[in-house]
Amino acid sequence: MPITPSKHIWQNGKLVPWEKATTHVLAHALHYGSTVFEGVRAYATPKGPIVFRLRDHTRRLFDSARIYRMDIPYSADDINTACKEIVVANGLTKGAYLRPFAFRGYGEIGVAPKVSPPIETIVAGFEWGAYLGAEGLENGIDVCISSWQRLAPNTIPSMGKAAGNYLSSQLISMEAKRLGFAEGIGLSVDGTVSEGAGENLFLVRDGIIYTPAVANSILQGITRDTVIQLARLHGFEVREQTIPREFLYIADEMFFTGTAAEVTPVRSVDRINVGAGKRGPITEVIQSAFFGLFNGKTADKWGWLESCDGVTPNVASA
Repeated sequence: MPITPSKHIWQNGKLVPWEKATTHVLAHALHYGSTVFEGVRAYATPKGPIVFRLRDHTRRLFDSARIYRMDIPYSADDINTACKEIVVANGLTKGAYLRPFAFRGYGEIGVAPKVSPPIETIVAGFEWGAYLGAEGLENGIDVCISSWQRLAPNTIPSMGKAAGNYLSSQLISMEAKRLGFAEGIGLSVDGTVSEGAGENLFLVRDGIIYTPAVANSILQGITRDTVIQLARLHGFEVREQTIPREFLYIADEMFFTGTAAEVTPVRSVDRINVGAGKRGPITEVIQSAFFGLFNGKTADKWGWLESCDGVTPNVASA
């Protein structure tokens, strides 16, 4: 999906014009993948644009940086404010996808140089639709099990949302699309279910909702956590556990979650229909509860919605 340019990007503490937000081609991150990042959604609501679970995303950004020994030169409050500034400065009142990230910039070359390159910090924001297609949100998508496995424990940390991790995701997703599927599912090194290329996975069997545990080489998704809490609020039992591959073929319902994917039903796996081959009733309840957070039908009991009211971007600095 092509990026729709907006007016400004927050770069190292100030708003700059979109086209001037550049870095050197010899930046460490470009060569060694030393970037940590987040994907955050801003939604249009009857009360104006809100940013969904912003503080949780920013906390994970700093957690990822800690794992990779990167000292972000801004506070969490700075990043939260920058995200809201981007929404307001770019007039993203219809909703947006926000990309805060930090990376090792230009300095010394080498995997682990003696003097660490400076940490650059960016927040971009632009309009972006449904990641797996608007039609997929209602009718579901076709997926396959990839021949590429997910990252093994104690190799690359799955709990860190780092750019290098997504080389694995690219292989899984490109293979799936080459074979005519919308997305791929990666297995853990022991052959059990892990996650999609860029999504967490949920399955329903006999009214119980299952999802792979954090130890199954998954990213501990924020939308995943949202869905678990909403499901339990609606009286569903949710089990986080190891899931065998064959469970994918006998599930009554299945859906992906993620900031980009939101809540997207899966209608088939390896050309085997999931249940009736369409969005199931429990998936529909979860979807309705999730999107209800933004149209007022689901009460925000958790303080997940952050308004952009009162934010005045310093556009003059651009």
